[in-house]
Amino acid sequence: MNESTTPAAPPVQFDLISEDLAGQRIDNYLITRLKGAPRTLVYRILRKGEVRVNKGRVKPDYRLQAGDSIRIPPVRLPEPNEPALVGQGILQALEQNILYEDKGLIVINKPAGLAVHGGSGLNFGVIEAMRQLRPDVPQMELVHRLDRDTSGCLMIAKKRSMLRHLHAALRGDGVRKCYLALVRGHWPATTRKVHAPLQKNNLRSGERMVEVNAEGKESLTEFSVVQRFGDFATLVEARPITGRTHQIRVHARHAGHVIAGDPKYGSDEFSQQIKELGGKRLFLHAASLHVELPDGTQLDVKAEPGRMWDDTLRRLANA
Repeated sequence: MNESTTPAAPPVQFDLISEDLAGQRIDNYLITRLKGAPRTLVYRILRKGEVRVNKGRVKPDYRLQAGDSIRIPPVRLPEPNEPALVGQGILQALEQNILYEDKGLIVINKPAGLAVHGGSGLNFGVIEAMRQLRPDVPQMELVHRLDRDTSGCLMIAKKRSMLRHLHAALRGDGVRKCYLALVRGHWPATTRKVHAPLQKNNLRSGERMVEVNAEGKESLTEFSVVQRFGDFATLVEARPITGRTHQIRVHARHAGHVIAGDPKYGSDEFSQQIKELGGKRLFLHAASLHVELPDGTQLDVKAEPGRMWDDTLRRLANA
Protein backbone atom coordinates (compact mmCIF):
# COMPACT_ATOMS: atom_id res chain seq x y z
CA MET A 1 0.00 0.00 0.00
CA ASN A 2 1.47 3.35 -1.08
CA GLU A 3 1.98 6.02 1.49
CA SER A 4 0.11 9.30 0.93
CA THR A 5 2.21 11.98 -0.71
CA THR A 6 -0.07 14.77 0.55
CA PRO A 7 2.14 17.17 2.52
CA ALA A 8 1.26 17.69 6.15
CA ALA A 9 -0.13 21.07 7.10
CA PRO A 10 2.47 23.28 8.81
CA PRO A 11 2.28 23.54 12.61
CA VAL A 12 0.91 26.52 14.50
CA GLN A 13 3.33 29.41 14.16
CA PHE A 14 3.96 32.46 16.31
CA ASP A 15 5.25 35.76 14.91
CA LEU A 16 6.65 38.59 17.02
CA ILE A 17 6.01 42.00 15.44
CA SER A 18 9.05 44.22 15.10
CA GLU A 19 9.03 48.03 15.04
CA ASP A 20 9.35 48.01 11.25
CA LEU A 21 6.24 45.86 10.81
CA ALA A 22 4.09 47.85 13.24
CA GLY A 23 1.21 50.03 12.02
CA GLN A 24 -0.19 47.80 9.32
CA ARG A 25 -3.55 46.04 9.43
CA ILE A 26 -3.56 42.40 10.50
CA ASP A 27 -5.35 41.31 7.30
CA ASN A 28 -2.71 42.93 5.10
CA TYR A 29 0.06 41.41 7.22
CA LEU A 30 -1.42 37.91 6.84
CA ILE A 31 -2.00 38.29 3.08
CA THR A 32 1.70 39.09 2.70
CA ARG A 33 2.88 36.56 5.30
CA LEU A 34 0.83 33.67 3.88
CA LYS A 35 1.91 34.06 0.26
CA GLY A 36 -0.40 32.19 -2.06
CA ALA A 37 -3.25 31.88 0.43
CA PRO A 38 -6.61 33.09 -0.96
CA ARG A 39 -7.85 36.32 0.58
CA THR A 40 -11.09 34.54 1.51
CA LEU A 41 -9.06 32.08 3.63
CA VAL A 42 -7.28 34.92 5.43
CA TYR A 43 -10.58 36.57 6.36
CA ARG A 44 -12.11 33.23 7.35
CA ILE A 45 -9.36 32.37 9.86
CA LEU A 46 -9.62 35.90 11.27
CA ARG A 47 -13.42 35.67 11.55
CA LYS A 48 -13.28 32.25 13.25
CA GLY A 49 -10.72 33.46 15.78
CA GLU A 50 -8.03 31.04 14.63
CA VAL A 51 -5.64 33.98 14.40
CA ARG A 52 -4.86 35.43 17.81
CA VAL A 53 -2.95 38.55 18.77
CA ASN A 54 -1.59 38.43 22.33
CA LYS A 55 -3.93 35.43 22.87
CA GLY A 56 -7.03 37.44 21.93
CA ARG A 57 -9.31 37.67 18.88
CA VAL A 58 -8.91 40.69 16.61
CA LYS A 59 -10.85 42.15 13.69
CA PRO A 60 -9.32 42.44 10.20
CA ASP A 61 -8.73 46.18 10.64
CA TYR A 62 -6.67 45.74 13.84
CA ARG A 63 -3.37 47.61 13.47
CA LEU A 64 -0.33 45.74 14.68
CA GLN A 65 1.91 47.16 17.39
CA ALA A 66 5.56 46.46 18.08
CA GLY A 67 5.83 43.50 20.45
CA ASP A 68 2.52 41.90 19.42
CA SER A 69 2.58 38.10 19.37
CA ILE A 70 0.53 36.61 16.52
CA ARG A 71 -0.71 33.03 16.53
CA ILE A 72 -1.02 31.76 12.94
CA PRO A 73 -2.97 28.50 12.55
CA PRO A 74 -1.90 25.68 10.21
CA VAL A 75 -2.56 26.91 6.66
CA ARG A 76 -1.74 24.84 3.62
CA LEU A 77 -0.09 27.07 1.01
CA PRO A 78 0.56 26.29 -2.68
CA GLU A 79 3.48 23.93 -3.21
CA PRO A 80 6.61 25.34 -4.90
CA ASN A 81 5.97 23.22 -7.99
CA GLU A 82 2.35 24.30 -8.40
CA PRO A 83 1.53 26.47 -11.45
CA ALA A 84 2.21 30.17 -10.91
CA LEU A 85 -0.81 32.37 -10.32
CA VAL A 86 0.23 35.00 -12.87
CA GLY A 87 1.38 34.14 -16.39
CA GLN A 88 4.75 35.17 -17.77
CA GLY A 89 3.20 37.47 -20.38
CA ILE A 90 1.61 39.68 -17.72
CA LEU A 91 4.75 39.58 -15.56
CA GLN A 92 6.91 40.69 -18.48
CA ALA A 93 4.48 43.50 -19.34
CA LEU A 94 4.55 44.75 -15.74
CA GLU A 95 8.36 44.55 -15.63
CA GLN A 96 8.50 46.72 -18.75
CA ASN A 97 5.99 49.14 -17.16
CA ILE A 98 8.14 49.89 -14.10
CA LEU A 99 8.79 53.64 -14.15
CA TYR A 100 10.95 53.88 -11.02
CA GLU A 101 12.45 51.47 -8.50
CA ASP A 102 14.73 51.74 -5.49
CA LYS A 103 15.20 49.73 -2.29
CA GLY A 104 11.92 50.92 -0.83
CA LEU A 105 9.59 51.86 -3.69
CA ILE A 106 8.32 50.76 -7.08
CA VAL A 107 6.24 53.06 -9.31
CA ILE A 108 4.50 51.23 -12.13
CA ASN A 109 2.46 52.36 -15.13
CA LYS A 110 -0.60 50.21 -14.42
CA PRO A 111 -2.38 48.99 -17.56
CA ALA A 112 -6.09 49.76 -17.95
CA GLY A 113 -8.24 46.72 -17.17
CA LEU A 114 -5.93 45.22 -14.54
CA ALA A 115 -7.16 45.44 -10.93
CA VAL A 116 -4.71 46.53 -8.25
CA HIS A 117 -5.46 43.39 -6.20
CA GLY A 118 -7.33 40.10 -6.47
CA GLY A 119 -10.75 39.38 -4.97
CA SER A 120 -14.38 39.68 -6.08
CA GLY A 121 -13.92 36.92 -8.63
CA LEU A 122 -10.42 38.03 -9.71
CA ASN A 123 -7.60 35.57 -9.08
CA PHE A 124 -4.93 38.23 -9.01
CA GLY A 125 -4.15 41.89 -9.45
CA VAL A 126 -1.07 44.09 -9.72
CA ILE A 127 0.10 43.48 -6.14
CA GLU A 128 -0.08 39.67 -6.43
CA ALA A 129 1.77 39.86 -9.76
CA MET A 130 4.46 42.13 -8.32
CA ARG A 131 4.99 39.81 -5.33
CA GLN A 132 5.51 36.99 -7.81
CA LEU A 133 7.85 39.21 -9.83
CA ARG A 134 9.88 40.17 -6.74
CA PRO A 135 9.82 37.01 -4.54
CA ASP A 136 12.84 38.28 -2.59
CA VAL A 137 10.86 41.25 -1.21
CA PRO A 138 9.08 40.01 1.96
CA GLN A 139 6.97 43.15 2.53
CA MET A 140 5.34 44.56 -0.59
CA GLU A 141 2.16 46.62 -0.26
CA LEU A 142 0.03 48.98 -2.33
CA VAL A 143 0.55 52.58 -1.24
CA HIS A 144 -2.73 53.71 -2.84
CA ARG A 145 -5.21 52.41 -5.40
CA LEU A 146 -6.37 53.04 -8.93
CA ASP A 147 -9.71 51.89 -10.33
CA ARG A 148 -9.39 48.73 -12.41
CA ASP A 149 -10.08 50.57 -15.68
CA THR A 150 -7.81 53.53 -14.87
CA SER A 151 -4.21 53.38 -16.08
CA GLY A 152 -1.09 55.15 -14.93
CA CYS A 153 1.20 55.83 -11.96
CA LEU A 154 0.77 53.39 -9.08
CA MET A 155 3.08 53.31 -6.05
CA ILE A 156 4.05 50.02 -4.37
CA ALA A 157 6.12 50.05 -1.17
CA LYS A 158 8.83 47.44 -0.64
CA LYS A 159 9.38 48.38 3.01
CA ARG A 160 7.04 49.17 5.89
CA SER A 161 9.01 52.36 6.63
CA MET A 162 8.39 53.58 3.06
CA LEU A 163 4.69 52.67 3.29
CA ARG A 164 4.31 54.69 6.49
CA HIS A 165 6.17 57.65 4.98
CA LEU A 166 4.01 57.71 1.85
CA HIS A 167 0.75 57.24 3.75
CA ALA A 168 1.68 60.28 5.85
CA ALA A 169 2.52 62.19 2.67
CA LEU A 170 -0.85 61.24 1.13
CA ARG A 171 -2.71 62.43 4.25
CA GLY A 172 -0.96 65.80 3.95
CA ASP A 173 0.04 67.50 0.74
CA GLY A 174 3.25 65.56 0.16
CA VAL A 175 1.99 63.72 -2.94
CA ARG A 176 0.77 65.57 -6.02
CA LYS A 177 -1.05 63.49 -8.63
CA CYS A 178 -2.14 64.60 -12.07
CA TYR A 179 -4.58 62.75 -14.33
CA LEU A 180 -5.62 63.09 -17.95
CA ALA A 181 -9.27 62.57 -18.87
CA LEU A 182 -11.19 62.77 -22.15
CA VAL A 183 -14.61 64.25 -21.41
CA ARG A 184 -17.75 64.93 -23.43
CA GLY A 185 -18.46 68.41 -24.71
CA HIS A 186 -16.77 71.80 -24.42
CA TRP A 187 -15.25 72.06 -20.94
CA PRO A 188 -15.32 75.78 -20.09
CA ALA A 189 -11.96 77.32 -19.24
CA THR A 190 -13.70 79.03 -16.30
CA THR A 191 -14.48 75.68 -14.60
CA ARG A 192 -11.21 75.28 -12.75
CA LYS A 193 -12.45 73.62 -9.58
CA VAL A 194 -15.21 71.15 -8.71
CA HIS A 195 -15.84 71.33 -4.97
CA ALA A 196 -18.60 68.83 -4.19
CA PRO A 197 -18.94 66.39 -1.24
CA LEU A 198 -18.98 62.69 -2.18
CA GLN A 199 -20.73 59.78 -0.50
CA LYS A 200 -20.36 56.04 -1.17
CA ASN A 201 -23.41 53.85 -1.64
CA ASN A 202 -23.44 50.07 -1.95
CA LEU A 203 -26.21 48.81 -4.22
CA ARG A 204 -28.09 45.55 -3.65
CA SER A 205 -25.92 43.93 -6.30
CA GLY A 206 -22.89 44.73 -4.15
CA GLU A 207 -21.67 47.31 -6.66
CA ARG A 208 -20.18 50.44 -5.14
CA MET A 209 -21.43 53.77 -6.48
CA VAL A 210 -20.43 57.26 -5.43
CA GLU A 211 -22.65 60.33 -5.64
CA VAL A 212 -22.53 64.01 -4.83
CA ASN A 213 -24.32 64.38 -1.51
CA ALA A 214 -24.33 67.22 1.01
CA GLU A 215 -23.80 64.65 3.78
CA GLY A 216 -20.72 63.18 2.06
CA LYS A 217 -17.02 63.87 2.61
CA GLU A 218 -15.49 67.11 1.38
CA SER A 219 -13.96 66.57 -2.07
CA LEU A 220 -12.07 68.92 -4.37
CA THR A 221 -10.67 68.42 -7.86
CA GLU A 222 -8.88 71.06 -9.94
CA PHE A 223 -9.30 70.94 -13.72
CA SER A 224 -7.58 72.63 -16.66
CA VAL A 225 -8.06 72.29 -20.42
CA VAL A 226 -5.29 70.54 -22.39
CA GLN A 227 -6.84 70.14 -25.85
CA ARG A 228 -10.23 70.73 -27.45
CA PHE A 229 -11.88 68.61 -30.12
CA GLY A 230 -14.44 71.13 -31.29
CA ASP A 231 -17.50 71.12 -29.10
CA PHE A 232 -17.58 67.30 -29.12
CA ALA A 233 -14.91 66.50 -26.52
CA THR A 234 -12.15 68.01 -24.37
CA LEU A 235 -8.94 66.57 -22.99
CA VAL A 236 -8.55 67.87 -19.45
CA GLU A 237 -5.97 67.65 -16.72
CA ALA A 238 -7.43 66.72 -13.33
CA ARG A 239 -5.61 67.19 -10.02
CA PRO A 240 -7.42 65.58 -7.07
CA ILE A 241 -6.77 67.62 -3.94
CA THR A 242 -8.65 65.06 -1.84
CA GLY A 243 -8.51 61.33 -2.52
CA ARG A 244 -12.05 59.95 -2.57
CA THR A 245 -13.22 56.81 -4.38
CA HIS A 246 -14.15 57.55 -8.05
CA GLN A 247 -13.59 61.26 -7.30
CA ILE A 248 -12.53 62.50 -10.74
CA ARG A 249 -15.17 60.42 -12.54
CA VAL A 250 -18.03 61.72 -10.35
CA HIS A 251 -16.78 65.31 -10.30
CA ALA A 252 -16.50 65.33 -14.10
CA ARG A 253 -20.09 64.12 -14.38
CA HIS A 254 -21.21 66.66 -11.78
CA ALA A 255 -19.66 69.39 -13.94
CA GLY A 256 -21.72 68.11 -16.89
CA HIS A 257 -18.85 66.46 -18.79
CA VAL A 258 -18.71 62.67 -18.37
CA ILE A 259 -15.51 60.73 -19.10
CA ALA A 260 -15.33 58.59 -22.24
CA GLY A 261 -15.61 54.85 -21.68
CA ASP A 262 -16.96 55.15 -18.13
CA PRO A 263 -19.49 52.33 -17.61
CA LYS A 264 -20.64 53.61 -14.19
CA TYR A 265 -20.87 57.36 -14.48
CA GLY A 266 -20.60 58.00 -18.21
CA SER A 267 -22.77 58.17 -21.31
CA ASP A 268 -23.26 55.02 -23.41
CA GLU A 269 -23.74 57.14 -26.53
CA PHE A 270 -20.54 59.18 -26.02
CA SER A 271 -18.53 56.08 -25.08
CA GLN A 272 -19.77 54.29 -28.21
CA GLN A 273 -18.72 57.22 -30.41
CA ILE A 274 -15.22 57.12 -28.91
CA LYS A 275 -15.14 53.32 -29.24
CA GLU A 276 -15.84 53.66 -32.97
CA LEU A 277 -12.62 55.69 -33.16
CA GLY A 278 -10.74 52.79 -31.56
CA GLY A 279 -11.00 53.92 -27.94
CA LYS A 280 -12.05 50.75 -26.15
CA ARG A 281 -11.19 51.79 -22.59
CA LEU A 282 -11.92 54.26 -19.80
CA PHE A 283 -10.20 57.50 -20.76
CA LEU A 284 -8.77 58.30 -17.34
CA HIS A 285 -5.01 58.06 -16.85
CA ALA A 286 -2.78 58.87 -13.86
CA ALA A 287 -0.20 60.74 -15.94
CA SER A 288 2.24 61.93 -13.30
CA LEU A 289 3.02 62.11 -9.61
CA HIS A 290 5.40 64.09 -7.45
CA VAL A 291 6.49 62.89 -4.01
CA GLU A 292 9.23 63.65 -1.52
CA LEU A 293 11.11 60.50 -0.51
CA PRO A 294 12.27 59.88 3.09
CA ASP A 295 15.79 61.13 2.31
CA GLY A 296 14.41 64.43 0.97
CA THR A 297 14.78 63.54 -2.71
CA GLN A 298 12.02 65.03 -4.89
CA LEU A 299 10.69 62.27 -7.15
CA ASP A 300 8.81 63.17 -10.33
CA VAL A 301 7.42 60.30 -12.42
CA LYS A 302 5.47 60.46 -15.68
CA ALA A 303 3.52 57.66 -17.39
CA GLU A 304 2.46 57.52 -21.03
CA PRO A 305 -1.18 56.45 -21.61
CA GLY A 306 -0.32 54.12 -24.49
CA ARG A 307 -0.96 53.60 -28.19
CA MET A 308 -4.75 53.11 -28.02
CA TRP A 309 -5.14 56.43 -26.20
CA ASP A 310 -2.81 58.29 -28.58
CA ASP A 311 -4.35 56.79 -31.72
CA THR A 312 -7.87 57.63 -30.56
CA LEU A 313 -7.01 61.27 -29.85
CA ARG A 314 -5.31 61.58 -33.23
CA ARG A 315 -8.39 60.22 -35.01
CA LEU A 316 -10.57 62.53 -32.91
CA ALA A 317 -8.47 65.53 -33.94
CA ASN A 318 -8.82 64.57 -37.61
CA ALA A 319 -12.54 63.78 -37.45
